[in-house]
Amino acid sequence: MKRIIKTDNAPAPIGPYNQAIAFGNTLYTSGQIAINPITNALETATIEQETQRVLENLKAVVEAAGFSLEDVVKCSIFISDMRQFAAINAVYATYFTSNQPARETVQVAVLPKNVNVEISAIAVR
Repeated sequence: MKRIIKTDNAPAPIGPYNQAIAFGNTLYTSGQIAINPITNALETATIEQETQRVLENLKAVVEAAGFSLEDVVKCSIFISDMRQFAAINAVYATYFTSNQPARETVQVAVLPKNVNVEISAIAVR
């Protein structure tokens, strides 16, 4: 059975989609960007700050569905500049410290609101 996930601890969708969908024991999150859910402002002063906000938003959505980051089996990372990969990866590594999920990192031309990083995840319980 499909269950829509919505939390005020992550930014509201900026289009016709949901923050996540749980289907059975699997969670599919939408991509998260660095919007602060309280102020609705972008947090992009540094790539490290931006990545941390993205991952906090992702964590909030995952937890709202009753999962944890330990349940994440796959992440997709979209970045605007591959030269920022090392800095993004360093922050990412602080959120996925053991049993790291599979993932891909892809450089794209433009992301929503002209941010530098967007991350989505699939989790399984």
